[in-house]
Amino acid sequence: MIILAIESSCDETSIAIIEDGKLLSNVVSSQIKTHQLFGGVMPEVASRLHAENVLFVLDEALRKANVTLEQVDAYAFTRGPGLVGALHIGMQVAKTLAMLFNKPLIPVHHLAAHIYANEFVGELKFPLLSVVVSGGNTELVLMEKPLDFKIIGETSDDAVGECFDKVARTLGLPYPGGVIIDKLAKEGKDTYHLPFPHADGEFNFSYSGLKTAIINLVHNEKQKGNEIRTADLCRSFENVAIKMIVDRTIRASEKYAVKQIVLAGGVSANSYLREEILRLFKDRNIEIIIPPLWCTGDNAAMIAKLAEHLYKDGLTCNLLISADPNWQIDCFRDF
Repeated sequence: MIILAIESSCDETSIAIIEDGKLLSNVVSSQIKTHQLFGGVMPEVASRLHAENVLFVLDEALRKANVTLEQVDAYAFTRGPGLVGALHIGMQVAKTLAMLFNKPLIPVHHLAAHIYANEFVGELKFPLLSVVVSGGNTELVLMEKPLDFKIIGETSDDAVGECFDKVARTLGLPYPGGVIIDKLAKEGKDTYHLPFPHADGEFNFSYSGLKTAIINLVHNEKQKGNEIRTADLCRSFENVAIKMIVDRTIRASEKYAVKQIVLAGGVSANSYLREEILRLFKDRNIEIIIPPLWCTGDNAAMIAKLAEHLYKDGLTCNLLISADPNWQIDCFRDF
């Protein structure tokens, strides 16, 4: 069975082709250089670039996979969550192809796909706990069986990736902020005292207070004429931001007696998060799966991987479906 998958939830236009679990192609066209000019993703610009790039990406994906559109058995697309305009571009392309060739259409949840991207590394074992961390989401998702998602913890305000970007902007660092902060943190020391934010709920997160504390700190130091030790502040910030994730992951893994922990989302590329998860779970009887760096960013390979499971479960849709920018992972069957 051959599935062609399209990802366009934010600022990457990606198309992948998978055949019976084997990834034949995964083409990604990134818009980062364009959005760097604005210090963040501009939704309208992202949508226009998706529309401009998607057919070129489609041609390259088909060429690399040595597959024709007639050979594709089903078309998958990211339905949500994401930027509504960007989502619509990928969805309309998938709808057009499905209608043209009279093939099934598969709506895929973006975050669930990030979780299933770990199947490129190893088999998922249940019950498992997924640590979903990205620019728009910070969640702990419990999976007691395949295609079963239960949110047990989430952010009450900013996502961790969003916080990284805003802190970087405050420090005058380029977008995306997560990469440069992670790099500078390796050169710095934890010398700034930053608050550890409180969040209601046993496993919930809050990053707004941490972000505000750094904004105020930088402002006050500049008012006093003091120089900001950027590398030290990056180290201090990263320690608090990542500790919040790791602490809740440990407690949740104990409460639900999971067999496996998987990282998912763009922030799973953070080297300190990876190191801490591996270090703190080294002597625990829990398997850790960390996705390869190529699979931490948005890409269609993860959409294709999950689409295989959805197709086998009969989770296809008709052409009347619409994008859902706020689609919850525990409602992924609702469409």
